[in-house]
Amino acid sequence: MRKKIFMLLLALLQVALLTIPQQLVTAASARQMEYLDRGIVAVKVSNGVFVSWRMLGTDSTSIAFNLYRDGKKVNTTPITSGTNYVDPTGTASSTYYVCPVKDGVELAKSESTAVWGQNYLSLPLQIPAGGTTKSGEYYTYSANDCSVGDLDGDGQYEIILKWDPSNAKDNSQSGYTGNVYLDAYKLNGKFLWRIDLGRNIRAGAHYTQFMVYDLDGDGKAEVACKTADGTKDGIGKVIGNANADYTNSNGYILSGPEYLTIFNGETGAALTTTDYDPPRGTVSSWGDSYGNRVDRFLACIAYLDGVHPSLVMCRGYYTRAVLAAYNWRDGKLTKVWTFDSKDSGNSAYEGQGNHNLSVGDVDSDGMDEIVYGACAIDHNGRGLYTTKLNHGDAMHLSDMDPGRPGLEVWQCHETGSNASSGEYRDARTGQLIWGLAGTSDTGRGLALDIDPPDTRVLKCGHQAVTEVYNVNGTKVSTTKPSMNFGVWWDGDLNRELLDGTKLDKWDYVNSTPMRLLTPADCASNNSTKANPCLSADILGDWREEVIWRTTDNKYLRIYTTTAVTSNRIYTLMHDPLYRLSIAWQNVAYNQPPHTGFYLGDGMSQAPTPNIYIAKPASSFLPGDVNNDGSVDALDFAIVKKYLLGQSTELDTGKADMNSDGDINALDLALLKASLLS
Repeated sequence: MRKKIFMLLLALLQVALLTIPQQLVTAASARQMEYLDRGIVAVKVSNGVFVSWRMLGTDSTSIAFNLYRDGKKVNTTPITSGTNYVDPTGTASSTYYVCPVKDGVELAKSESTAVWGQNYLSLPLQIPAGGTTKSGEYYTYSANDCSVGDLDGDGQYEIILKWDPSNAKDNSQSGYTGNVYLDAYKLNGKFLWRIDLGRNIRAGAHYTQFMVYDLDGDGKAEVACKTADGTKDGIGKVIGNANADYTNSNGYILSGPEYLTIFNGETGAALTTTDYDPPRGTVSSWGDSYGNRVDRFLACIAYLDGVHPSLVMCRGYYTRAVLAAYNWRDGKLTKVWTFDSKDSGNSAYEGQGNHNLSVGDVDSDGMDEIVYGACAIDHNGRGLYTTKLNHGDAMHLSDMDPGRPGLEVWQCHETGSNASSGEYRDARTGQLIWGLAGTSDTGRGLALDIDPPDTRVLKCGHQAVTEVYNVNGTKVSTTKPSMNFGVWWDGDLNRELLDGTKLDKWDYVNSTPMRLLTPADCASNNSTKANPCLSADILGDWREEVIWRTTDNKYLRIYTTTAVTSNRIYTLMHDPLYRLSIAWQNVAYNQPPHTGFYLGDGMSQAPTPNIYIAKPASSFLPGDVNNDGSVDALDFAIVKKYLLGQSTELDTGKADMNSDGDINALDLALLKASLLS
């Protein structure tokens, strides 16, 4: 009798486990992260075909891979050194896929890929028609900033592109502008939708900050940005008054309603629209009366509860600064908190914001903070610290020194001080570690590991002087490398320099750059900022791709490396800090992404990210291991054979019933309980 009761309780427990939300099954502190496929890419090179694929953040550290060309295995033993391979007999007409190998057992194969004829993929664009302003000025369009997100839940990124008119303005400049557009494209070149932000959203780097992220955990990314009367969504529906025009005689938009809209990533349709917070209010309360500082916007994604992503929309940084946090869940947009520097006790935070921001768990409590230039806002919407070193143009957040705990910030400032030319601080407390004095605006600063002899230290440079320092504050070079972006590109762990359309390796012996790539017929964006449309790890192994527009704006080109490496790291997009860096990269003065762990010469093994994968319900049915759309006795038999070592063909993600990253007898029991229930 006791045995029967025990078995009944066990069965009830197994059924109950199946009803627990996935995020609770994995771990209370695990972060929601998007589902990604292997991102396999193959490129024809002189000695065969270079093939590269993802190691996922949920993979076992002991996982290996088999590579197949045209259905035949290429390697003789499972690949464990790196997640790339040169197939010497591959041709331009070959097709490749990989199979993970766990404990000697080959698992389900990845998606297949054809071979690129060169080291880039071209995506054809639909250029918006030009127009004429009220003052008779003709304008055309250029492809500008990009972001990525899995809009349809298929495990592959889509590209979201912002189109800027040729008369886009800095906030300090008067004049009319053309409309701003957001487009979505699949990697196969398919055009998905276009959002027209309308005449009441001014064009320029500081006006439209668009966030692309899976905000509600349904496995599909949403798009969020500031909108206004006349904005037309991706299915042609107009938000507010289609005929309203609030532009004044100087081209500024200083009246009329302001909105925040969440768009469906698949269709571009507006899901919800609410009043934009922080509101404009009195224009002069932001630092001037003509419309410059009132419309300085920033935005980001942050895991404020440590598990789910929240949207944070921001306004102002020269004087008043306001941040408003939102959750988009279960079809409802709710405000979490608002931080306002004019509120009691927050006056020290005025004037501390940058033309950019960063996000990360700086105090190691499992929840994200927003590093808002020279200050930080805690996950609960309260000020964490302010350095009072004031506004700046460039900032970097990462683990720059593995020899000290936690994250660090490298920043330059506009106001002269003992650290305005370069401030190296503790990201948790804001305490200055060391600084470089300056008397005027320092416009550029960069933090990269570019010098192998200085193992375990990072190079920090600044624009005011032609010198480079390590993280101990020691000068290591009097020759200045470029101060813009960085990209992990070649086979070592050091980072390469990216400036405009020039990708260089730093020759630390001779203190000079060595050119690795100059893409033909491509252009950078945002004038002197000279940034790419996007740099991010969106394909292949852990190294980064660079997206540029062609000079005629007819294509986006996604460039990928073909350098072989034995360094094996999970996809950077499964590192929480790096993934959030990609979300905010398009904001105002674009900055390069960074990881939440030290990635550089002499690094330890990258830490396994504490994440769970959010998959769309329409494409993910737990237990359907043969992907026939139903869970039945056949699935049970397949899992049983797999555990007995008699079969390897099954969908391992769907066989992992409790999402613990392993397939074992408990998963079989849970599958059986599901069938019995």
